[in-house]
Amino acid sequence: MIAGLTGGIATGKSTVSRMLQERGAAIVDADVIARQVVEPGTEGLRRIKERFGQEVLQPDGTLDRKALGAIVFRDPAARRELNRLLHPLIIDQMQEETRQAQRSNPARPVILDTPLLIEEKLTSLVEKVIVVYIPEALQLQRLMAREGMDEKEARRLIQSQIPIEEKKQFADVLIDNSGTLADTERQVDQLWETLVLQNGSDQP
Repeated sequence: MIAGLTGGIATGKSTVSRMLQERGAAIVDADVIARQVVEPGTEGLRRIKERFGQEVLQPDGTLDRKALGAIVFRDPAARRELNRLLHPLIIDQMQEETRQAQRSNPARPVILDTPLLIEEKLTSLVEKVIVVYIPEALQLQRLMAREGMDEKEARRLIQSQIPIEEKKQFADVLIDNSGTLADTERQVDQLWETLVLQNGSDQP
């Protein structure tokens, strides 16, 4: 069983991912892989240097994320170009890690922890879509509290993604994270039981 886990910024996706890992899931983390594919000596870093120049590299040759972020933040075309360069590398690595997890333990459900699962049209990689949901007003409140930012900046970040109300329409399973941690744990327990059964095993 390969399931995709997604949500919106500050909805609690990382919390649910951790809960699933604690129950025995193999987690393939797209954010971790996105950092790995631009490490020194990688094809990803070579592509970035070729497209954006030496100014997006630190003196030691590593990626200057702040400098690159400043470019792609103000230029949507540059952001699309960056995605075009890196996404194939990220997807290839995600699929390779998924295969490795399945080979090492076929009875273990695999979770692709992918913030942009829907935005980047990656749902074809998974058998089930799990969306971590909270109402947008609470999302705004939690983001402001977590990042210490004002409402305008928080809204800008939220609006850079598909609205959570729209995203939840893609869900095969919806985890409502607007209550207590215990409420979320109960939903994750139910989800885990389903994933294990659908994976054909009583004990992952």
